[in-house]
Amino acid sequence: MPEHEHNDHEREFDLRWAENAEHKEPSARARMLAARWKENPPEPQPFRADPDQAGPRRSSWVSTAVVLGSVAAIILLLGYVQFRAPY
Repeated sequence: MPEHEHNDHEREFDLRWAENAEHKEPSARARMLAARWKENPPEPQPFRADPDQAGPRRSSWVSTAVVLGSVAAIILLLGYVQFRAPY
């Protein structure tokens, strides 16, 4: 068997052996969090907790009025600029 095929076969065997191991060591991050949480466990968090609101939300009609007012102001401004432009 050529050298590279022999190495591939050994590597595949090693991977199968490692994946079938009964005990897998946790990652460094998992060990760090386990040690930290042993001393100071985290507070329980509700599923999809609401973020803190910065302020009251505007109603949809106020937002609609602001958008329509802005569009009307732009149309009037463009009409005025064209009216004032010399031919």
